Amino acid sequence: MMPVKLRYFPIYAVVLATVLVGASPATAQVMKTPMVNKHLYSSTADAHADIAAALKQARLENKRVILDFGGDWCGDCQVLDIYMHQSPNAELVEKHFVVVHIDIGRFDKNTDVARTYNIPLNKGVPALAVLDARGKLLYSQKTGEFEDMRNMSSKSVTDFLNRWKA
Repeated sequence: MMPVKLRYFPIYAVVLATVLVGASPATAQVMKTPMVNKHLYSSTADAHADIAAALKQARLENKRVILDFGGDWCGDCQVLDIYMHQSPNAELVEKHFVVVHIDIGRFDKNTDVARTYNIPLNKGVPALAVLDARGKLLYSQKTGEFEDMRNMSSKSVTDFLNRWKA
């Protein structure tokens, strides 16, 4: 008669092999998934100063400025940020844009800034505006185009960036 430990060894080996083989693609997929930046929107930042600094940088680097209105609580804002950091979007952003994240609190913060750039926060976030390097408003999101980012593709961000790049 076989010792108890050896009798169950083939079962353990099969279970272990199944788990390892079955988990490999999932593990690889998890490793490819970008991390969520939970703190995109600073609650203490001065939006006016941040925009002024971004415009200065945009003039020096011949870029445009993207104003990204949202909040850390916003899942769609987090998805937009993930898409912005995926290729080819990351390269487009790096080459053509300076991005400013503007915290809207619970729709009660920086509302004056949103109004200045014709962003109707009641249509949802994330909400984007694009400025040229001199501060001229080129685009402002009027109808909540990105408020359902979690059901959109990275390509929708690529199309947006290509349309508004410098």
